[in-house]
Amino acid sequence: MEQIITFVSEHREMFYFIILSVFVGVEVIGGVPTVLHTPLMSGANAIHGVVIVGAIYVMLHVDPSDFYALALGFLAVLLGTLNVVGGFVVTDRMLEMFKKK
Repeated sequence: MEQIITFVSEHREMFYFIILSVFVGVEVIGGVPTVLHTPLMSGANAIHGVVIVGAIYVMLHVDPSDFYALALGFLAVLLGTLNVVGGFVVTDRMLEMFKKK
């Protein structure tokens, strides 16, 4: 318990930044009209390819005998890929709605 208190007190600014980011994010997303929410989120999911690149980069620098770090990196790559593919699928479906028949 003492280690947790020490960590929190040493990184107090980081926690303030995260809390402020959550409040700003809620206000920004809350201000988006309902009609634009799905295209905005699908585009944001497609941009999450950065997560995949970051996870691959981190996995390249992990000790090969560290199974847990490799498994967590694999999970990050897998979930990031699903997020990107889902973003493209939803965006494609939204664009299909505006094509002439």
